[in-house]
Amino acid sequence: MSTVIVDARGWQNTLDLRSGEKAEKTGPVAEMIKGVLQRHPYPGDLDPGSNRWVSDTALDLIDRYGPGFVFLTYAAQYFSGRYTPMTGQMRAGMISDAFLEVERFIDKSGFSAIVMGTGDMTPLLGFIDVTGLDGLAVCTHWSARYAGLYGPSPDDMRSMERHPHVEKIVPREEIVGLFKGVPEQASKVPEYLMLARKGHAFKTINSAMKTPVRIPALNFNVPLYAPGHTVENITDIRKVVEEDITEKNLALIVMEGVGLNDFPWPCLKCRNGRGWHYYEPGEAQYLTITAGEHRFLDYPTGSGDKYLNKKAKTREYPFSGLFETIPAGTFASEFPGRSVTVGNKSMFMHMVTGTDISVECFARNLYNQGTMAVIHREDKLQ
Repeated sequence: MSTVIVDARGWQNTLDLRSGEKAEKTGPVAEMIKGVLQRHPYPGDLDPGSNRWVSDTALDLIDRYGPGFVFLTYAAQYFSGRYTPMTGQMRAGMISDAFLEVERFIDKSGFSAIVMGTGDMTPLLGFIDVTGLDGLAVCTHWSARYAGLYGPSPDDMRSMERHPHVEKIVPREEIVGLFKGVPEQASKVPEYLMLARKGHAFKTINSAMKTPVRIPALNFNVPLYAPGHTVENITDIRKVVEEDITEKNLALIVMEGVGLNDFPWPCLKCRNGRGWHYYEPGEAQYLTITAGEHRFLDYPTGSGDKYLNKKAKTREYPFSGLFETIPAGTFASEFPGRSVTVGNKSMFMHMVTGTDISVECFARNLYNQGTMAVIHREDKLQ
């Protein structure tokens, strides 16, 4: 059983990850985690101290748990760049500060590091309004390039095919074929996937959050810092981790909102998808990194699962976004040593990394509700 410990500014509650119901949990790991959460309250997604929180929390966990593998995500520059108007110089300074924080973590922990950026950001030029279609268009707020389309009329298809800011409309069969999927996966994929051109995003009926000023750019390639290695695709990052961790303690670090144009360290150019597709920051990109294979079809963008499926009111994994089960095949879930995750990107870090312990911000739609830890395994401390 995986356990959740939620800390809302000192008030703590322990729950079962799968059911969301209260659970009694004692023992050295649970007590250690409760102390870590108390010492490190989350400052907020747009707070300048958000990235420092990642380093400080990770260093505290390292001192008390002694992991050989650490997965970190620094996302403050992504959230701030997405919602805060800033000059190029201001944005460059924020990214520089983020990498200084990474350097501080490396210096204090003594861990070696592999560092990947999730991709560049670009100014939002406008929305493609698909709320008036006869069919149903769906997307998550965090996706700009992709929107799923269900039950479109002939007029819908004509208007979208002629729309100046729609690059392509891809049918379900082509999506499944691109990722070499099996028939069982097809039901998760939208009937059609619409692709927006650079700088544009889809406006659907579920677009309720604050309007961004910047969105992910055309990130067919992303940067990777992996000294001594040649890596051509993000699916190969896992192999690098498996090689390096046999010789040293290792941190795999993801820098949100940082692409080839802004990455300050020597880096490789890694393919971030397949064919016409590239990953935006999110569940599928992280799973592809940790599993070493494309996992787009596991959680396809634009699928509409969150809105279309008839689910019971008491759905499982209520703290885990779209996830209905803990993904298999991630590196850390198969790593025999101790492992931890810390990140200021909430909702899915505890599901995509496979580590024994995960600590993440408990923030929803930029509203800071505290911190959340998930204990998947505690037997390694004994």
